[in-house]
Amino acid sequence: MDLHLKDKVIIITGGAKGIGYGIAETVAKEGAIAVIIGRKKEDNQKAIDQINSLNGQAFGIEAELTDPKVCEKAVQSVIKEFGKIDGLVNNAGLNDGVGLEHGSYEGFMLSLHRNLVHYYLMAHYALPELKKSKGSIVNISSKTAETGQGNTSAYAAANGGRNALTREWAVEMLKYGIRVNALVVAECWTPQYENWIKTLQNPKETLDKITANIPLENRMTTIYEIGSTVAFLLSSQSSHTTGQILYVDGGYVHLDRALANA
Repeated sequence: MDLHLKDKVIIITGGAKGIGYGIAETVAKEGAIAVIIGRKKEDNQKAIDQINSLNGQAFGIEAELTDPKVCEKAVQSVIKEFGKIDGLVNNAGLNDGVGLEHGSYEGFMLSLHRNLVHYYLMAHYALPELKKSKGSIVNISSKTAETGQGNTSAYAAANGGRNALTREWAVEMLKYGIRVNALVVAECWTPQYENWIKTLQNPKETLDKITANIPLENRMTTIYEIGSTVAFLLSSQSSHTTGQILYVDGGYVHLDRALANA
């Protein structure tokens, strides 16, 4: 299927690693220009080099998105370089473990800036160009918005906000023909996830227990499975899909866990 993404300029926040990289590589393979916005120049360049080695096009912008002025500057840099924006993937974030009992106001607010506020800011600053291109926005979200996880109040609140903004923006953007959707991730194998597993006392046993509860094939979701769905949502092939919250999770959130061990 031709997704008609050739030469489309797609911004991916947090696109240098993990899920963001999976999205960046996938859209680049479809002919789009993957604009990677990340905190570290060297990480961005490594991702760009990898995409270039696959005959894809990529561009990097170093940015700390917790700073509102930097969000605006990043978007303006894309416009200066390419003269347009065809799609925005809000992905950057971190499950930073700011809980209720042992959290703090300062930690909670910082987490919202890390995980939610820049979603709004990037969309706000990209909007004039998205209106011209009738582009698409995809917000990456997490199961924590629905299932809870414990000791991660701020991250759960941020993801609830991501889901709510997806439908709010889908309504507001109808008049411009801009589609807005969200993709919810549950258990996806990334470097960040791998590093977390390694901190546990029994990493292998814990990972086996987690995957045993994923109904479809008892395995983690891959970054490329996320990337493929995002590419479809960005494309004209999903031209009548907006305001949707899709779960690419092997049935983890909604299917009966008893099925996983059946």
